[in-house]
Amino acid sequence: MSGAFSLTAHPGASKPCCSIMVTSTRLPLAHSVHLKEDYNSIKTLLDALKYDEYGWEVIRDFKMLAFLMGLQGGFTKFICYLCLWDSRDTKAHYHRRDWPERTELSVGRNNIKWEQLVNPQKVLMPPLHVKLGLMKQFVRAVDKESVAFKYLQDFFPTLSEVKVKAGIFVRPQIKMILECNEFHKKLTSKEKVAWNSFVAVVRGFLGNHMVENYVELVETSVKNYGTMGCTMSLKVHILDAHLDTFKENMGAYSKEQGERFHQDILDFEHRYQGQYHENMLGDYIWGLIRESDLQYNRNSRKTTHF
Repeated sequence: MSGAFSLTAHPGASKPCCSIMVTSTRLPLAHSVHLKEDYNSIKTLLDALKYDEYGWEVIRDFKMLAFLMGLQGGFTKFICYLCLWDSRDTKAHYHRRDWPERTELSVGRNNIKWEQLVNPQKVLMPPLHVKLGLMKQFVRAVDKESVAFKYLQDFFPTLSEVKVKAGIFVRPQIKMILECNEFHKKLTSKEKVAWNSFVAVVRGFLGNHMVENYVELVETSVKNYGTMGCTMSLKVHILDAHLDTFKENMGAYSKEQGERFHQDILDFEHRYQGQYHENMLGDYIWGLIRESDLQYNRNSRKTTHF
């Protein structure tokens, strides 16, 4: 079996759990409800799947990538697995791009705590999580007493004030605000410039297709974020310093399939009334098969008119 796989944690479950699925076919390979989201659990799952034998490419958010690379958790100094970016040197973030490259992942040095589980060359950048990170930093930099922020609160009435302040949005919500024709009118001049550049990056780089001038779009967006006063998170740094690590066919391995799995397995959890059973994953797979057969029959069915 070939393709990239997504290693995910199930946030909607009543118990901590982890899952692994092949994103190219949306086929779940493993789902555990007893393992916590930590280094040892991930290593156990990879060993059970004989990852060393297959060597799939990996796509996951940066928290999970930290486990895969053996990085120490928490707000550490060197949180990037590609270079020695100093996350605490905030004065240099928007003025320096050439950070020393990580030539080795040695345990005990530069916030490396465990042996790496995956080759860094096998890691695929997750466009969805980068998009979420850019949105988060933009909203956090918006004046909380401004008309724009109050408009966001009214636009998403079901979200708590804490989530809006923290900029925690999911993909459908970001899509809704991108299509809104009123939000950008509420922004200040600096905020509007940063927002327009964010929209350009989402539509011209982080989607299914890249425009020819995507490098210019990303560089302009990072610059405008700095002018607006946005904090440079790891995701913004990845765009700023490691743009060349993004593949041109990002739309072919979208992390959104993993998010779909989370929603589906949550429905099965409710069906089983919170009692985890080995048949749950089997029922999920049979559901995919029936869904696939139904789609095939509909496409091949001939309509007879009398």
